[in-house]
Amino acid sequence: MSALRHIAVIDIGKTNAKVALVDLSTLSEVALRRMANAPLRQAPYPHHDVEALWTFILDSLASLNRQQRIDAISITTHGATGTLVDASGELVLPVLDYEFDGPDRLAADYDAVRPPFAETGTPRLPLGLNLGAQFFWQQKNFPVEFAKATALLMYPQYWALRLTGVAANEVTSLGCHTDLWNPWTADFSSLVDRLDWRGLMAPVRPARERLGPILPALAARTGLDPQTPVFCGLHDSNASLLPHLLSDTPPFSVVSTGTWVVSMAVGGRTVKLDPARDTLVNVNALGDPVPSARFMGGREFSVLTEGPPATWTEDDIGAVLARKTLLLPSTQQGSGPFPHHTATWLDADGIDNGQRFAAISFYLALMTATCLDLIGADGPTTVEGPFARNRLFVGMLAAATARSVIASEAATGTSIGAALLASEETPVHGKGERIEPQTDPIWAAYVSAWRAAVEARDAIIRA
Repeated sequence: MSALRHIAVIDIGKTNAKVALVDLSTLSEVALRRMANAPLRQAPYPHHDVEALWTFILDSLASLNRQQRIDAISITTHGATGTLVDASGELVLPVLDYEFDGPDRLAADYDAVRPPFAETGTPRLPLGLNLGAQFFWQQKNFPVEFAKATALLMYPQYWALRLTGVAANEVTSLGCHTDLWNPWTADFSSLVDRLDWRGLMAPVRPARERLGPILPALAARTGLDPQTPVFCGLHDSNASLLPHLLSDTPPFSVVSTGTWVVSMAVGGRTVKLDPARDTLVNVNALGDPVPSARFMGGREFSVLTEGPPATWTEDDIGAVLARKTLLLPSTQQGSGPFPHHTATWLDADGIDNGQRFAAISFYLALMTATCLDLIGADGPTTVEGPFARNRLFVGMLAAATARSVIASEAATGTSIGAALLASEETPVHGKGERIEPQTDPIWAAYVSAWRAAVEARDAIIRA
């Protein structure tokens, strides 16, 4: 069989869903389809509109295939999401939106059975951010429907099932703060056996395994070759990490930006992770534990910059730095390194839109630098996703870490990583612009002022 070149990547993010066509010969996206991905706020609980997504996926595959023959399909999705299906592959319950607070109502009961952080590397998170808490709540509230399930699937593999008819699971999604996976033993956690769920767990397959060809009816619907292979797929932040795992020399770190900003350290300093600050152990596509930290930076950016796109000037940057206009955490509470802090502006009276945008970008960079410090990151940091195009963000991140930052050229780092599941070659990808730390001391002074203000507020909260 000839080498696979053009890979259609189904990329389901929390805010947007995309289907990208990636050319493996250049490691670039040559076409992209996108739609908003809003949950349905209706009974029996807020849930993902999988049928709208499915129509979008099939229409996008058909459209892209008319533009350029698709050789294979790969899949990546956001975490904290899983599905329960019956023997025919149909959902027995809607796919719960992890921002729904229902699981919190059984928090005490769930806390009594969930494994400790030392076993899973999973911090206790609110809402449905621990996938185990979602399934626990569904089982308690919908026992009849839950009993019909024959398989429990992570979200990327749900879409793989719909494409191929093959049920599988995979470690990057299982190991993403679910409480379901033990990264040290590479097996399901004690929670799975305690709740008698092991029999529901579909077989664990490597991310780059070919689950099978696309189903015949889907080949007819999309115009794809009936032998088009579908790869098992992986969690989106780990898709961003994969190209670097395959080609970079540790130590390095990768910051995957989207709705969540996820920082992952490879070969960094040994530190003790603090689950109270949203640090955790992810599992990469090679099956290895990866110290990680995250905050809802993309959501914060959307909330803070709502309205027309801001324009800014060098004078705006200088004014913010000189005045030390600071935004302190956190706009989105309940997760991230400062989960109990309330956002506050300092020295912000009278700032214009350009200065406000600069201060917001600096805030997001300083939050990211905090996450990188918490996980012992060392060496250069590569920023993937939309924040890589924000020059203010990457500049302040370099200043705050005192290390170089590489702004990835890829529009969607997750798509490139997911496409690499279909490649037999070691990638040699364009890194993007390399930004070195600023030498002007005004940048370091701004970083110090932000950190001192955060520490002062933290001391008050802890008192």
